[in-house]
Amino acid sequence: MAKTPPPRFVIVQQQPDKRPYIWTAVGVAWALSLVVAWMWSQSLAAPRLPKLTAELETTKRELRDRQNQLDRLAQREATLQRSDQISRAANKQVQGSLAQREEEISDLRADVAFYERLVGATAPAKGLNVHSVEFTPEAGGTWHYQIVLTQNLNRGAVSSGGLQFQVEGVRGGKLAAIGWDELHQKSKAPAQDYSFRYFQQVDGSVMLPAGFTPQRVRISLRGENASIDQHFAWKSGVTVNGET
Repeated sequence: MAKTPPPRFVIVQQQPDKRPYIWTAVGVAWALSLVVAWMWSQSLAAPRLPKLTAELETTKRELRDRQNQLDRLAQREATLQRSDQISRAANKQVQGSLAQREEEISDLRADVAFYERLVGATAPAKGLNVHSVEFTPEAGGTWHYQIVLTQNLNRGAVSSGGLQFQVEGVRGGKLAAIGWDELHQKSKAPAQDYSFRYFQQVDGSVMLPAGFTPQRVRISLRGENASIDQHFAWKSGVTVNGET
């Protein structure tokens, strides 16, 4: 009997692919390891967690307190600096006022001493009077004058009015008088005002014409209750007493 030849094709049953299962198992194992590691770390840290939380809150509270304290100190420093600035400004103003008052007192003392020299206790009582006149040359050809007016007849009264003067002398070989307007080189020059209780120094500048030689000065005082004319010899740079 002849042998049956082997089949040309053999049917082999295919085995299922196990690689997806393997990777799934590995992933699950890795996730489980993470969960176990987290639970283990939590079990280790859990006993200290409340203490750490309390310490954190305490630190935050202390930080807020320190910040509030710094804010108060900064505000206090700003207030002190402003107060110091105000004190310095006030002190400077007071020092300036004191210096001004001292200067005024010094001027008053000088005025009193000057007045006492002019009209001492032994001097006769006089009403409005021209005590002295002084002329001094200035640059530019002008003359500066200082005229001292006094009164000690009524020490509580105020003497007020206007002052004018003319300079008498020689011009072109003839007697001449240079009036108030010509001395000031303008028409209708106003009289110089005076107002005082005891004395006053009146000063200013005038221009003498060329070729004029001054010899004496006539001072005229015109007030509400006074009309006085006094003559003074001209002496350049020398104070001279008047003669009526």
